[in-house]
Amino acid sequence: MSAHILLADDDPELLKLLSIRLGASGYRVSAVESGERALALTLRERPDLLITDLRMGGMDGMALFEGIRIRDPSLPVIILTAHATVPDAVEAVHRGVFGYLTKPYDSRTLLAQVERALALSGAMTAAPVAADDSASAQRTSGDWRRGLITRSQRMESLLSQARLAAESEAAIFIQGESGTGKELLAQAIHRASRRSDRPFIAVNCGAIPENLLESELFGHVKGAFTGATRDHDGLFMAADGGTLFLDEIGDMPASLQVKLLRVLQEREVRPVGATQTKRINVRMVSATHRQLQQRVADGAFRDDLYYRLNVVKLEVPPLRERREDIPLLAMHFLRTVSDSYGKHASSFAPDALEALMSSAWPGNVRQLFNVVERSLALATTDLIPEHLVQAALQGETSDVPSFDEARRGFERDYLVQVLKMANGNVSQAARLAKRNRTEFYKLLQKHELEPNSFKPAE
Repeated sequence: MSAHILLADDDPELLKLLSIRLGASGYRVSAVESGERALALTLRERPDLLITDLRMGGMDGMALFEGIRIRDPSLPVIILTAHATVPDAVEAVHRGVFGYLTKPYDSRTLLAQVERALALSGAMTAAPVAADDSASAQRTSGDWRRGLITRSQRMESLLSQARLAAESEAAIFIQGESGTGKELLAQAIHRASRRSDRPFIAVNCGAIPENLLESELFGHVKGAFTGATRDHDGLFMAADGGTLFLDEIGDMPASLQVKLLRVLQEREVRPVGATQTKRINVRMVSATHRQLQQRVADGAFRDDLYYRLNVVKLEVPPLRERREDIPLLAMHFLRTVSDSYGKHASSFAPDALEALMSSAWPGNVRQLFNVVERSLALATTDLIPEHLVQAALQGETSDVPSFDEARRGFERDYLVQVLKMANGNVSQAARLAKRNRTEFYKLLQKHELEPNSFKPAE
C-alpha cells in the first residue's frame, strides 16, 4: 500500500498543487486547511507523514507538531513556510521536526525530504507492487535501506552509489571508522541486489582466532584436526547464492589471504582436510576501519587480494562529518530504547541536543546509541536534560581504555585461549602462537599466567 501523506495549509491553491505533485509520485494524499482539522484527522487515521505550514490561523504549525508529538512522537513532520528564519529552523529541528523547507518550494528537494521521512517511519515510498514479487518490491521501495537513517547529502550520495553498485555483481569494499554502520550498509546492498532472497552471512575476521578462521570460512571434513567430529560446510558454502560480508578484512592473517585470493579467483573452496573442491556462487562485500592501502604498502596485506576485493569502493563518513544526522539518529534511538525499557521520553531538551551536536563522537553512531541509552536509563522526566547527556558522554569517555591497556588485555586473553587449546602444554601453545618457547614463557610471566592451571584434571 502506498504511503499516506497529510497536508495542512490555509492556502487552498498551494494545497491543490502539493496534492497533485505528491499524488503523481504515487502517494495517497489528504489535505486540510487548518491545524485543528489536521490534528483531528491524525487521531482518526494515522498518516505516515505530515507536511504543514508554519503560520496558519488558529493552531500554527509548531503547535500542531507539539500536539502530534504528545500522541504519536514517531510521526515525522515537515514544516513548509514562507516565513523562514535561521533561529526558527534551528529551534524546530531541536524540538524534533524532521524537515524545514521554505516557500516557494523546490519540488525535487521536497520529494527527497518526503522519501527520507517515509524511510524513517518505515512506510512504503512507492505505489503498490505485485505481491508475488516481494524481493523486487524490496529492491524498488525504500525498504532496502532500512536502518540507514540520514538527512545528510553526503550519506545520500553514498547510498545512491551503493544502490547502483548493488545491481552489479562486482565485489564491494567498504571503508569507514568503527561504529559508522559498515555492516548496515552491507546488508542494504544485499537487500537491493538480485540476491536479496538468498542468505546474507557476516563474519568479523578480527574476532575469530587465526587457527579457527580457515575452518570457519572454508569448512572442514571430519577428522581434519582434533575436535573435528563431523563435516562442516563453512561460511562460503552457507552464503552460496547470496552475499558474504567479511568485516575487518584488514585483520586477516597473511596465510589466509593467499587462500581467500584463490577462492575468489577459482570460485571454489576446499574444506580443511579435504581433497576435493566445491563450487560456490557468492557476492563478496568486505570492510575495514584500517587504511588498507597503507597496509598493502607496508607488506601486511596482499596487493593482488586488495585489488580483487576493491572493485567498487564505498567510504562511510564518520558521524562528526554528518552532524545534521545527530538529532535524527538520537530521536530514532530514543524511540527504540524507550520501547525496550518501557519508559516514555519524547525528546531531548535543546541544550541536551546542543551537547550531542558538539560532541566529537570517536565511537560514531554506535557511541551515540550508547549515550542515548544511558541518558534514558537515568531520566525521570519526559524531556531528557543536558546534565544526563553530559554524564553519559563522560561515562563513554571513561569507558574507553588507553591503547596500551587494550593491547595488554587482548594479549592476556589471547594467551589464555591458546593455553586452553593446548591443555597447558607450553611447547604446543608456543607453536600455535608461532613464537619460540623462551619468548612465550616471558609472555606468560608478564601476564602472571601459570600453564599448569590449564591442564585437564586427572
